[in-house]
Amino acid sequence: MYLQHFRLTETPFSLTPNTGFFFGLAPHVEALQVLQAALQTGEGFIKVTGEVGTGKTLICRKLMNELPERFRCAYVPNPYLTPAELRWAVAMELGIEYSKEVDQQQLTQLIQQKLVELASEGLHTVLVLDEAQALPEDSLEALRLFTNLETESRKLLQVVLFGQPELDQRLAEDRFRQLRQRITFSYQLRPLTAVEAQGYINHRLNVAGYQGRPLFTGRDSQMIAKASRGIPRLINVLSHKAMMLSYGEGDDRIRRRHIKGAIKDTEDASQLNRQGILIAAAVSICALTAAIVWSVTNL
Repeated sequence: MYLQHFRLTETPFSLTPNTGFFFGLAPHVEALQVLQAALQTGEGFIKVTGEVGTGKTLICRKLMNELPERFRCAYVPNPYLTPAELRWAVAMELGIEYSKEVDQQQLTQLIQQKLVELASEGLHTVLVLDEAQALPEDSLEALRLFTNLETESRKLLQVVLFGQPELDQRLAEDRFRQLRQRITFSYQLRPLTAVEAQGYINHRLNVAGYQGRPLFTGRDSQMIAKASRGIPRLINVLSHKAMMLSYGEGDDRIRRRHIKGAIKDTEDASQLNRQGILIAAAVSICALTAAIVWSVTNL
């Protein structure tokens, strides 16, 4: 929509987790370091939690992309599965061939045989689950039982859980104490600081091919960081809308009224001081609508 206007090669603030835009922010680097160190131990559960939009899926993909060759990864992006469905999903990820007549006990045996086979080849098997807070209670128990599979010297399977804070709340319940005790490493993602947010915005623009004077000033970035509460996904949303508003006015830079309009138009953004914002926001939202209409009619 505004790529040509700002001389960009791709959209800088897409909501799709793209490791090509990965920026070495402290919380994300620390989370990766914890994960990589934990995987070297070869035992137990590893857990990473964080609020919606803090970058869990991006870290998850980054981790899987950079796993050494000695690791075999099974990835379940949507774990809202029954225990049986979870076993089928793991078997499929491990490349296990089976007939439709196989029952759950036989499937578990096939999974164990495959894990033993991989271990004999010197491979470490890792099961990665995104959105783990969605796991049903029975499936959490089935997941724990997976980690009972072991040889005399080591576990056959490590489990990495990525989830929202609700995962911590569930695991704190007494009925999950056995699973909780098996979590050997955990990390909680924090929001970005204002300085990190500014670096994050500039980095994504640079990766997208932007050249020239900064589109967002330090003050702009601070405003976005405050309204987004440091959540990367909201930073993307606000930055994208501000650029659309600027484009709609034919401007070549981002103005404060564009950011105020983006904040006003975003439900989950923390509203700043409302005095003086409403008029600017109304004007900006009209410009945003005009930009969308103009782009559609010119496709």
